[in-house]
Amino acid sequence: MNGNEMKVGLLGLGCVGCGVIRALSRNQEEIERRAGRRLNIVAACARDLNKERDCDLDGIQLTQDPQQVVDHPEVDVVIELMGGIDPARELILRAIDQGRPVITANKHLIALHGSEIFAHAEQKGVNIAFEAAVAGSIPIIKNIRESLSGNRIEWIAGIINGTGNYILTAMEEEGRPFAEILAEAQRLGYAEADPTFDVDGTDAAHKLTILASIAFGIPLSYDHVHVEGISDITSENIADARSLGYRIKHLGIAKRAGEGIELRVHPTLIPRSRLVANVAGVMNAVVVKSDAAGAHLYYGAGAGGDPTASAVIADLVDVVRTLTTDAENRVPHLAYQPHALSDIPILPIGQVTTACYLRLQAIDRPGVLAAVTDILGGLGISIEAIRQREPDIQGADGSVPVILLTHEVPEDRMDQALSRIEELDDIVAPVQRIRIELLK
Repeated sequence: MNGNEMKVGLLGLGCVGCGVIRALSRNQEEIERRAGRRLNIVAACARDLNKERDCDLDGIQLTQDPQQVVDHPEVDVVIELMGGIDPARELILRAIDQGRPVITANKHLIALHGSEIFAHAEQKGVNIAFEAAVAGSIPIIKNIRESLSGNRIEWIAGIINGTGNYILTAMEEEGRPFAEILAEAQRLGYAEADPTFDVDGTDAAHKLTILASIAFGIPLSYDHVHVEGISDITSENIADARSLGYRIKHLGIAKRAGEGIELRVHPTLIPRSRLVANVAGVMNAVVVKSDAAGAHLYYGAGAGGDPTASAVIADLVDVVRTLTTDAENRVPHLAYQPHALSDIPILPIGQVTTACYLRLQAIDRPGVLAAVTDILGGLGISIEAIRQREPDIQGADGSVPVILLTHEVPEDRMDQALSRIEELDDIVAPVQRIRIELLK
């Protein structure tokens, strides 16, 4: 490495890769003043080299073979923006073997294989930076890992998938159904052609896995995250929530609870007065509650070429600054020293305690509601509010919707209650349950 210059190899020339090139060109002087060295991209790879791109590729050696970038004799640091597991994992490990720091935005890879990658990097004394893997431009990893290092984190709750938030916002504001808005999100480029990871909660679970590990000093635990998507949310649920003073958001939640940690992604009713409940469209927001600092809300663009490139370049500057620091004195990848990660158990969803919104479809006749409340009361589940819809929205089978809000109850006990309620002859459809979080 030239003492006044760092040469970068770029794996991937999609919207984020081009965003990195544009930002380095546009802000080269400012970045150099902060990093202490000039940063130049000397090699990059892409599947299609003939595709038109919104960035200046002059002076960059282009190839379709990512190994040529990793092995390039002048490359000092590798930026991985390919996504997915393979070949990204092999390429990152190859770069580490050559002593080259790596910057990645690959939350899928970090959530599933981060432990292997970090262990290999620590063995080789190499730095891995991954701010862009969670919440795009929001510096949430740096804030939890460094700015809040004097705190005990109590909980994290975040809107960490912009596609899901766009859909739920449009459902509330426009009253249109889920499927119609999802198709629109795909046309606008907010959702992928295959939107499964966005709408079923997988993408948010990857990001929550990373945040929880950094916040609580636990191993990356993706397999223990309870995940629910938003495809079953209806316009009626949205309207019910509004009438009760709530909004429905798709949250990732990591929380200390007794002797364990809760890790869960699911639709959630949040009081409309909470700032995070008012985050609209494709924006992301994360609330972090800690003992000394209290509750902080971090808000910003969670995806897109330029916002994500902002996080990538921040990592690049950090990597440059740490190259003269002994590996053992750098900020640990997961905030805690590798030997100090805790074996605190991840609680199964049955042991999680939350308040609940329940929507029942019941035949409109005397005694039905009493039977439901008897079941809840018999299991020690207390009701905060009951609302029965007017008879003018009665179904063809004579049923009407009944809305109940419960106080906090263990999940396994609520499962028992719902099973018994659904066995009643006058309950004509599965009971819908959406958890409630007050986020205090």
